[in-house]
Amino acid sequence: MRLGIVGCGLIGEKRALAARGHQIVAVADLDLGKAERLGQKVGAIATADWRNVVQLDLDAIVVATAHDALSPIAVAALEAGRHVLVEKPAGRSLAEVQAVAAAAAASGRLAKVGFNHRFHPALLLAHTMHESGWIGPILYIRGRYGHGGRPGYETEWRCDPAISGGGELVDQGSHLIDLARWFMGELKLDYAHTPTLFWNAAVDDNCFLALRGEGGALAWLHASWTEWKNTFSFEIAGRDGKLTIDGLGGSYGVERLTIHRMLPGMGPPETTIHEYPFPDRSWDEEMQSFALAVEGKGPLVGGIEDAVAMHVIIDQAYRRHMP
Repeated sequence: MRLGIVGCGLIGEKRALAARGHQIVAVADLDLGKAERLGQKVGAIATADWRNVVQLDLDAIVVATAHDALSPIAVAALEAGRHVLVEKPAGRSLAEVQAVAAAAAASGRLAKVGFNHRFHPALLLAHTMHESGWIGPILYIRGRYGHGGRPGYETEWRCDPAISGGGELVDQGSHLIDLARWFMGELKLDYAHTPTLFWNAAVDDNCFLALRGEGGALAWLHASWTEWKNTFSFEIAGRDGKLTIDGLGGSYGVERLTIHRMLPGMGPPETTIHEYPFPDRSWDEEMQSFALAVEGKGPLVGGIEDAVAMHVIIDQAYRRHMP
């Protein structure tokens, strides 16, 4: 693919480095210095104006900006006939994400959302096992995800609702919602609490959600900016077994899938543990999946409609917040 990258911060650079084997033609960032540094790394022209990227003859554009610019840039790229990979949450609100979905439908181009957690090896294997029926029907999911911020975190753009659209619910909570939907299908919100417990910010620093699937299966999710030791844990309990994913590598600890198989006599289950101590390749796998979808050689995994469904839940959660 011939690619453009809009947004040259940490995530934009991850996306660019994951695009090995593709030609990155141009990169853009409001901070021209950032764009020039990334452009030098990947052999691309650099600009401070994203419109200069959209007008180029490209196959796809990656949008990795702050949340307030995700939707308008993605819409413009789709209207220009480009496929788009837009970072989650794809917009600040349900309306902004629906605008991206409408532009994708009108243009006939693909709009993929950056749900890289789906491409972590432990989660991929767990999903394959679930799809095969190995653990039986899901009874419940229990997910926890969090970090502790850093000094001055309350002054950063993620804590400004005009830019971010929300706090931890939008930030890491969106990944938990997407993963729960990936395993359980469509979900309805039963309970939401989005308090601000520690940070002096105008957004939530914790979110607690109860989501219900067909047949009564429940997903209980907690995302936190007050998790002083970075944490990721995602448990899928089925009628016949249980799958637990802990860690995502780096500061979250070694990625691990623990497989518990219930025995006929119940009691202690058979247990198998898979560990993935190598560097995080989810970004590479997601880019490869996107490229195959653009070429018509594979499905689009984590498309804009998934982000719309996620935002329906986020919107309802903020409306139902119980102080």
